[in-house]
Amino acid sequence: MSDQPLNVLFLCTHNSARSILAEALLNHIGAGRFKAYSAGSTPRAGQQPNPLALQVLNHAGVNIEGLRSKSWDEFGGERAPHMDLVITVCDNAAGEACPYWPGQPATAHWGYPDPSDIEGTPEQKLEAFRQTMFAIKRRLELLVALPPEKLARTMLQDAARALTSH
Repeated sequence: MSDQPLNVLFLCTHNSARSILAEALLNHIGAGRFKAYSAGSTPRAGQQPNPLALQVLNHAGVNIEGLRSKSWDEFGGERAPHMDLVITVCDNAAGEACPYWPGQPATAHWGYPDPSDIEGTPEQKLEAFRQTMFAIKRRLELLVALPPEKLARTMLQDAARALTSH
């Protein structure tokens, strides 16, 4: 494995909750071995990260500076960073046609229910975001713990797809 961090792109539909959580968490726990990004297939005009996502990240001590919702088109151009791994984190994005990714990165789908869809009290909504953050963090901890040989280009896709959320 090279000394360069592995670039990981997390995709979701609007890039406001799950993909934002995953980006911030991997950058927090990745120990310099990973550089995470996130994007959405169809972010709404003026889309911003969900305030509840930012709140649970901040409360967990995760840096939220610079997080923003963006289109996956930012990562398909010539000037975009090369992605080693692209992970969809919602069922909608998994079924959509993804743009061509230069360098044919490894891909995986880690589905999580959208915490933004939860109805209820403000406390129940916040708890949904907290539980989603913890579920994503558990899987990311497994990814970060993989030995270097599992992160080699030829092994990355199988290793990422095999990680369970247990």
